[in-house]
Parts: sequence; structure tokens; C-alpha cells
Amino acid sequence: MAQTAQLRRLDVIENEAQRIFARQREAYRRHPYPTLAERLESLNKVERILTENTDAIAKAIHADFGHRSTEESLMLELFTCVDAIRDVKKKVRKWIQPERRHVSILFATGKNRVIPQPKGVVGLVSPWNYPLFLTISPLTSILAAGNRCMIKMASNSQNLCRLLHEKFAEKLDEDLVAILPGVRAQDFSSLPYDHIIFTGSADAGRTVMRAAAENLTPVTLELGGKSPTIVCDDFDVKEAASRILYAKLVNAGQTCLAPDYLFIPEGKRDAFVAAAKEIVPRRYPDTNDPSFTSVIDEKSYRRLRATLEDAERKGAKLVPLVPGAQFNDVHRKIPPHLVLDPTEDMIILQEEIFGPLFPVKTYRDLDEVIEYVNARDRPLGFYVFTTDKQKEEKLIYSTISGGVTVNHCLFHVAQHDMPFGGVGASGMGHYHGHEGFLEFSKLRPVHTAPKLPGLEMFYPPYRPRQRRMIDLLLKFKR
Repeated sequence: MAQTAQLRRLDVIENEAQRIFARQREAYRRHPYPTLAERLESLNKVERILTENTDAIAKAIHADFGHRSTEESLMLELFTCVDAIRDVKKKVRKWIQPERRHVSILFATGKNRVIPQPKGVVGLVSPWNYPLFLTISPLTSILAAGNRCMIKMASNSQNLCRLLHEKFAEKLDEDLVAILPGVRAQDFSSLPYDHIIFTGSADAGRTVMRAAAENLTPVTLELGGKSPTIVCDDFDVKEAASRILYAKLVNAGQTCLAPDYLFIPEGKRDAFVAAAKEIVPRRYPDTNDPSFTSVIDEKSYRRLRATLEDAERKGAKLVPLVPGAQFNDVHRKIPPHLVLDPTEDMIILQEEIFGPLFPVKTYRDLDEVIEYVNARDRPLGFYVFTTDKQKEEKLIYSTISGGVTVNHCLFHVAQHDMPFGGVGASGMGHYHGHEGFLEFSKLRPVHTAPKLPGLEMFYPPYRPRQRRMIDLLLKFKR
């Protein structure tokens, strides 16, 4: 009986997803090009939802994690979302304007323009690690481009999902934006959207892409990966440690852009370890303190413990960074560790870590680093610490990644006027800023034929005269 009731409930949710999709598609057909005022109104409503429910949002995220630092939720998620919305509102008037383009010589008195038009209904699948930011940030680009949006949030984010479902329903009609609690991934991703954006693991991204292929739906994928961090020999080790460890340990390392492994000059490894042992206890004197976030669920907690045990068993040296800190099985708290002398057979160098464990590798020459990075999947983030412009350029132009931050980590994602996205195994497509607007727009070329005849001279039947004219065109230089 219980199983039957659950199946009925899932059928209701699936039918609800289909109903909302049909409603949004019909609304798009009735009104395919929202005005600037309508787009600004939608963005204003989303901004108000965030600013009027600050505490409730932080509490919902806290509940989903078991424990999530309120300050991290407000600074890294809520503020960045609100700031991005305000930035987009200033610029969208310019973005929606048709752009004039040059006309080919044969059509010299005609006109060309490119109109950015909404694609229609966009499906948005967001993850649990930054559930607000990775929902609202792409939604901002989607609404600025004039689309409608259906949202599936992660199963680990259902407290926030239900809260946002309620608050969005109060201010925005479901034919514009709909958040669907409880919907299954396969039921959501199989709908024939006009575009779908997914943030999550590479394996799940492949599943989404296969489902999208059935409907020839274009996709934007943000998939993470193992982001390298390189400290050059000219950069102050203690300052590098301070910045890197902030980025590594925020959200307990559960960040798709977290520095995943470190390359440091051979002679400076011990100085980095010493700096880390001084810095981390000052920031997290007790890992059970509210400042240190829980691992999201039991499965992830056990995976991280197994990863650490695997490294130690295979010969790595573990350096706990908070004296006396213990693993907390109840609240899923894992004390930060450096992992020295990691080898390629260890899980920690094979898989994205997504936790407060940080492998440290040494190098003698930057060419070693470049070869190592290029032999692996293209990462989402790439971090370079140097004051030497030549070294910076060498590392950047010899590798490829989704994005780069120089002399810090993560922060390229918070720049509203730059695109954000992966490459290769770390994803495809961009959002944020103008590139996000373009990602969710159809750039529609419109050619207005010239008033004066021209091409008619080339109509058949073909004679030597046409060939002479073609030869003249080939010789003509603008």
C-alpha cells in the first residue's frame, strides 16, 4: 500500500511538471518577446524575494546541510545573487537592442541586423553545494534574456526548495518561473525544453545531455573537476597559504571551484605546511564550531573518510591542521587535512575531492606542472600565484580551463561582467553577464533586401557577362 501511494505521488509530480511545461510553452507562444519593463519587473521580484527572506533562506540552507555557516550562506550565496541581479538590471537595456551588421558587397544598399530573442522555456537543474547561488545566478541570465524557466533543485536541498517554491509562487506566475519540489531528475530532464542548464557531477551531466539529445535541446553544463593551484617561487608562501586555504575550506571544501590540489616548489613545501598549521586553527579553532560547515550527507562523509584512509594506506603523510580535532560522525564534520606525498594510484588524485582534504605536490620546473595539468581533464578553475608577469602568462597560455584567478582562488566566478563556465570534462557553455544573456538567447539574423536591383544581374541563363562580373568581384578589395 505504501509503495502504491508513493508511485501515485510520483505520477502526480510528473504530471505537474508536464502541466507547468505546457503552460509555460503556451505563454511563450502568446508572448514570445517580453518588453524591457517586463524583464526588469521579473528581476526586481526575484531580488525582493531574496532580500525579504534573508534569515529564512539561511535557516533553510542550514537545515539542508545539517549545519551550514550562516555567514557563508549570506556572503557567498545571497549577496552574490543580489549583486548580480542589480548589475544585470543596469545593462539589459543595452543587451536587448538589435545589433547592426555589415552588408556583403553584392547587397550594399540592403540592411543587416541581429536580434537577440528569447529561446522559450528553459529547464534549470541546480546542485546542493551552493543551492541558492547556482539556482538564482543562471535564473538571472534566463530572465534577462526574456525566457520562462522551470527549476529542479537537488534532493539534498529540499528545505530551501520548498521555501523558494512558496516565495516565488507569491510573486511570480508559474507560467514564468516554477520551482518543482520532489520532481525526479529523469521526469524533469526528459521534457522538450528550448534550453537546459545543469550544474553537478560529470556522470549526471552525461545523463542530462543524453536526455536533451532526444529532443535536440541545447545544453549548458557546469561540471566541476580537479582545479589545480600553482604557487610560483617568487610568491610569498604564507600569503599564498592564507588565500588558498580560505578558498579550500569555505563550505568545508564542497565547492566545484575549490582548489583541488596544490603544486608548490620543492624547497617551499615545509613553509607552506607550517603556515597552514598556523592559519587554519586560528580560523577554525573548533571544527564543531558554527563557522565550519558539515559534509552534506552520510554517503559523502563516508566517501571522504575512505579517501583519506586510502591515501594514508598507500603511503601519503597526513597533516591534521586543527590540533585535537576529531571526526564528528553525528554532525558529519571532517577536520581539515593536508595530504603530502600523494601518488597517482590514490583516490585523492583521481577524483574530485569535494571536502576539506588538500593534496600537496612539489615541482622543480613549471614545465612539469604544465605537462601534468595538460595530461588530465580540463578543469573548471585554474589558480596561479605569482608576481612575475612572464610566469603568469606562461601558465595561462600553456593550459586551458574554465576560468582563472590570479593570486587568489574562486573569485573569477563572482565577477559579473565575465562569463562563467567549463570546458571539456568541466562543462560547456557560459552564463553570467552579457555571455549569459547570449547563452539563453537566439541570435536571430535579419537581412532586409536592397531596394536597388543587383543580384538580378546574376540570374540565369548564364552568359560570359556574368563570369566577367564575378571575376571583377573577386578582384575587388574593400
